[in-house]
Amino acid sequence: MASIKIPIDAITSRFGDRFNSIRSQPLGTRFANLRPVSEFLDLKRISKPANFGEVQSRVNYNLSYFSSNYAVIFVMLSIYSLLTNWLLLFVIIFVTGGLYGIGKLGGRDLDLGVARFNTSQLYTGLMIVTIPLGFLASPFTTVLWLIGATGVTVFGHAAFLDKPIENAFSEEAV
Repeated sequence: MASIKIPIDAITSRFGDRFNSIRSQPLGTRFANLRPVSEFLDLKRISKPANFGEVQSRVNYNLSYFSSNYAVIFVMLSIYSLLTNWLLLFVIIFVTGGLYGIGKLGGRDLDLGVARFNTSQLYTGLMIVTIPLGFLASPFTTVLWLIGATGVTVFGHAAFLDKPIENAFSEEAV
């Protein structure tokens, strides 16, 4: 069975140059620039923004500066959402295991002694079992919760965490 190729260029090309660094970096390098927790959760720098322009400025700065930390938050919320939705976790593991098992057959039939199944029948059986279970597991609700929880957490942090003093004055023109 061939590996699955995800066309990252097709997904991220609509967002311009913001995601070019994500496409060009390996995953290990992406998380190598994590900021320390003491800097990420610096309570001395939390303040209410004065106006919407300041919110935009803070969000733009913090999204690029803490991007790896925000990716870790997304991963942690994803794990939490799967651990609180056991049926969805079971369906994902079941589908992955089923596809792996069918792929290991290498196109040969599965002979159980009583019955013989070809790969088309195995894929159909896997689909018949997992589609109803998938609807019961409510993946759309989980994805929408994940988007909402990540958005509130990330944009809330980015909007209320003030820029460091040395960066706040570097943007102003004299």
